[in-house]
Amino acid sequence: MALTGEMPRVTVVGMVDAGIVERVRELRPLIRRNALRAERERRVPGEVVAALTGTGIHRMNVPRRYGGYQTPLRTQVDAFAEIAVECGSTAWMTLSQAGVSYIAALFPDEAQDDFFTGPNGPDARIGGTLVPGATAVPYDGGYRVDGASAFATGCHHADWHLLTAAVTAADGSPPEGPPEMIWAAVPMSELEILDDWHVTGLAGTGSNTVVARNIPVPAHRVLPVGPMLAGQIPSKANADDPFYRMPVLLLFCAWAAPVALGLARAAMTEFGERIHRRGITYTFYERQNEATVTHLQAAEAQMKISSAELVAARLTTEIETKARDGSEYTLAERARIRAESGYLTRLCKEAVDLLASAAGASSLQREVPMQRIARDINALSLHSFVNPATNLEIYGRVLSGVDPGTPFL
Repeated sequence: MALTGEMPRVTVVGMVDAGIVERVRELRPLIRRNALRAERERRVPGEVVAALTGTGIHRMNVPRRYGGYQTPLRTQVDAFAEIAVECGSTAWMTLSQAGVSYIAALFPDEAQDDFFTGPNGPDARIGGTLVPGATAVPYDGGYRVDGASAFATGCHHADWHLLTAAVTAADGSPPEGPPEMIWAAVPMSELEILDDWHVTGLAGTGSNTVVARNIPVPAHRVLPVGPMLAGQIPSKANADDPFYRMPVLLLFCAWAAPVALGLARAAMTEFGERIHRRGITYTFYERQNEATVTHLQAAEAQMKISSAELVAARLTTEIETKARDGSEYTLAERARIRAESGYLTRLCKEAVDLLASAAGASSLQREVPMQRIARDINALSLHSFVNPATNLEIYGRVLSGVDPGTPFL
């Protein structure tokens, strides 16, 4: 089905990013009330999306000349974590779109005019993935794109989608070597959304597959992936701006961190509340908080969460500092930041698993957040860019003096 307007838009007037974390925090009750609904409907409810848009959160990576904020990365992490405490799906969808707006700001300036001066201005919601499933054939100075883009998070609420496509010759002849990969920006109204998002974790993200059917894309709405990952961007307006020197792949390491942290903090809060309301069945403990084992579980989980917070703060500070100073990354530094993203996710998952295993059988009810938190953080740890084992292997390869085995650093 094609996307149609299903909810009102909120225009942010005279607002700055200084209070964005506080504005998002005020929406936590709304997000919490709709978390189960998001999971059941397999997408974040429209009123929640509209309310978050009203905070200005989608402006955080939009250039100031369009009314964007270019918000410090640390503030972005804090804002996403506030959402994740109440709903992992809502946080993942929001950070995905706010993050892809950063990529949109690397496109040619004419394309940025399309994105950020359209009907929704700097509040435009832009989705996209790095999963190549489409082809792009040169056509009339631009391309015609055809094919699917899986895991299109938030597609039901998006204005644009950055479709990853492999460039192919018009005659179908195979390229010499690996094909060139591009991001082609397509209005969501021109894409079909498949009803294929049936999952057990992060179910509310609405990460359906979207399909392009021979859609023409003008040249100015194309961004070559390879050069962009190497730091070469076609945007003249943003080329010398330190804010846009932050490497996209490392940014997604930082943006993923608050979802893990928020889910772990939510589990700790939920656990702390439950142990005062229930006993331990088939024991003499009338209140779980009186048991020694509970004391050990709570302390162990909190230490893991606190350690994850330190790792997240360190990698976020490094990314911002290098962008400000114009410093280059070594291969080991890039691999370490990706490993840290996976490692802190593992710490958070271990904390959640510990707390969920001690929450009792009553926590299996769908209305109890603990079971959803456990499933959501398990889904997050399976994400190919966050997966702890994969990221540790990549870093270990670099430390051992061999090729990292991936260009995604």
